[in-house]
Amino acid sequence: MSIIEKAISKLEKEVGNKAAKISGRSKTRIKSNKEQKPVVTSRKDNLLGNVAVLNEPVNEAANTNYIDIDLSRLNQLGIVTPTQGKTQIAEQFRIIKRPLLTKAFAKKNNNLIMITSALQGEGKSFCSVNLAMSIASEMDHRVLLIDTDVARPSIPNLLGFKSQAGLMDILLGEINDVGDVLIKTNVEKLSLITVGTAHSHATELLASQTMVLLLEELAQRYNDRIVIFDAPPILLTSEARVLAERMGQIVLVVEAERTTQQAVNHVVSQFNHSKANINLIYNKVRTFAAGEYYGYYYS
Repeated sequence: MSIIEKAISKLEKEVGNKAAKISGRSKTRIKSNKEQKPVVTSRKDNLLGNVAVLNEPVNEAANTNYIDIDLSRLNQLGIVTPTQGKTQIAEQFRIIKRPLLTKAFAKKNNNLIMITSALQGEGKSFCSVNLAMSIASEMDHRVLLIDTDVARPSIPNLLGFKSQAGLMDILLGEINDVGDVLIKTNVEKLSLITVGTAHSHATELLASQTMVLLLEELAQRYNDRIVIFDAPPILLTSEARVLAERMGQIVLVVEAERTTQQAVNHVVSQFNHSKANINLIYNKVRTFAAGEYYGYYYS
C-alpha cells in the first residue's frame, strides 16, 4: 500500500470521509461590466465597526459588479461550465458534488463548504471553481464562491478579472453592504466575492464577530444557496483553521505523488474537534499507461 493510500485509509477511518480522484489544471480569464445598487436594510455593530447584516434579500439583479465569463476558454482549460455537456471532468464533479448537496441543508451551516489543501499548489482553487461551476448547473441550487486565501488569492487570476474590494473590506468595516462586493456573472446561478484588501490581521478578522454574523447571514438567507470558500492551505496559514470551525463541510484536496502521509495525518489532526463533514479529493492522478489524468469517487 502506497503512502497516499495509507493516508486516505487513515482519513476515512478517522473522519468517515468520502474521497475522489480528479484531474487538475488552472488559469483562465473573463471581462468586467456594469449594473446598479443593492438593497440592505440594517446593520449590527461589532468591535471592527459596522457590517451590513441583511434583514431583506439583497437585490442581486441590481448589483454594480458584473463579469462576463468566457465559457469556451474555460472549457479549453478543463474547467466545468453549465453548457459543457457530458465530459470526463464534468462527470467527476457531478459525482463529487452529489454527497455535498445531499448533506447541504441537513443541519445548520452544512451549506457552507470550505475547500482547502495541506500545501500550496495541490489544485484547491481549480477544484473550488469546478465545484462551483458544477453546482451552478443544478436546477434547485445557486452558488456563491468566496476567495478567502488572503496571501495568494487565486479566483480573480483563475477567472481572469481584476481583484477588487471584497471580504476583508467588509470585515474591516470599510464597506457596509455585502451587495457592494457581490459579483454577478453570466453564469446565472454563480456569484463571487473576492478576498479584497490584504491585511496583516486576516486571521483575527476571520475569527471576529463580524465574520460570525456574515456567515450566519450567508448560510441562512437563501434556502437554495451553497457557499464555497476557497481557503488557504491548512498547514501554511492559520486562516483555514479558523474558517474550519464555522464550516458545515470541508473538502481536503490531496495531490497524488506529492502530498506525504505525514502532511495528511497533520491535516486530519487539525479537524479532530470539528463537527464538519470531511471529504477528500485525490487530485492529479495519472494512469500508468499514457500518463493521462483520470478520476473516480468512492466511499
